[in-house]
Amino acid sequence: MVSLHQRQNPPRERFIPNPKLKFMEQCREVMRFRRLALRSEEAYLQWIKRFLVFCRDHPKFTPPAEETEREPLAQGHHEWRHPKDMGEPEVRAFLTHLAVQRNVAAATQNHALNALVFLYRHVIGRDFELLADVKRAKRMPRVPVVLSKAEVQRLLSAAPAKYRLFFQFLYGTGLRLMVA
Repeated sequence: MVSLHQRQNPPRERFIPNPKLKFMEQCREVMRFRRLALRSEEAYLQWIKRFLVFCRDHPKFTPPAEETEREPLAQGHHEWRHPKDMGEPEVRAFLTHLAVQRNVAAATQNHALNALVFLYRHVIGRDFELLADVKRAKRMPRVPVVLSKAEVQRLLSAAPAKYRLFFQFLYGTGLRLMVA
């Protein structure tokens, strides 16, 4: 029996990107096809680039090149590898690196994971198991960001008199600034 969800959302075929495009353009093409928000697209592309650089710069993930095929690379330089030639060990190492060496927030690590799952599932067409043995970033306790009435009054009264009305207006309207 077919569920209501399956009738309303039939499984879509995987979109195959144009093989003549460069890899990152193929990623962008799939993201546009799947109608990702522009900010999500930009963030995912950045995480994919960081993942590729990480894998290039960590020699334990670079396969040894045969000396007969090409000349050796300079000290400290490694070769780029295509993500289809990589998999779970590299993703696991990258996510662990983010948590342990880079000390990123849990939400940042999750965002990187989502970008890499998108890459492998939708661009490369390969799923991998959930990464159980990845060192996870610790979630920090959430501190409330709302001031009490007394704190707001003290804050507004501390403002210079000629700017006080401006600050009261900003506070009263709840204006927010989105940082890029």
